[in-house]
Amino acid sequence: MEDIKLLGSWASPFSVRVEIALKLKGIQYEYIEEDLSNKSATLLKYNPVYKMIPVLLHNGKPIAESLVILEYIDETWKDETHLLPKDLNQRAMARFWANFLDEKCLPEMKELCYESNNEVREKARGELHELLKLLENEIIKDKNFFAVNRVGYIEIVSILITYWLGIIHEALKVDILTKEEFPNICAWSEDVISFSFIKENLPPREKILAFYKMYVKPLNVAI
Repeated sequence: MEDIKLLGSWASPFSVRVEIALKLKGIQYEYIEEDLSNKSATLLKYNPVYKMIPVLLHNGKPIAESLVILEYIDETWKDETHLLPKDLNQRAMARFWANFLDEKCLPEMKELCYESNNEVREKARGELHELLKLLENEIIKDKNFFAVNRVGYIEIVSILITYWLGIIHEALKVDILTKEEFPNICAWSEDVISFSFIKENLPPREKILAFYKMYVKPLNVAI
């Protein structure tokens, strides 16, 4: 019998990504909640480079970083439920936009939430706005790729924007993602979050909002 453990945090979109993928594949696992303010010896042992969650332990062997873990899950447990598309072009696109969210959007979201300098936060908000414009235009150009007809890799990865960003928007008390300016992203977000499997496996919105309100300083300025 395989021994599968997930070191995670309930409020982390990256941890939730892995949980959704494991559940989608029907993989039995043990979930271990980590206190990121007091990281466990287990986490430090199995992810000594980044010292962060999520970490998947498969028969004692660690895999870190959510995007890497998702691909590992897909390649290890091959069944009819594929996370990445079979089509090579679609597969490349999924990887590209997943990297866009994590490598381009995420750093600006972090600065917007946790940076103490208001000028830096305003700059991050402006940068994020421009990145969202790129995504908005791409959704217009390729509605088939962003159509939610199945739960897969990009839908799971996208919860950073389709779910968490709206909560950050509310916690900061400032407009970030509005239907007036980003109708396509908002429509895509609604489709992703209304998909029953994803909806059932997301943490309660009010619970995450309360969590962010504890740590995020409202940004009551306009750019």
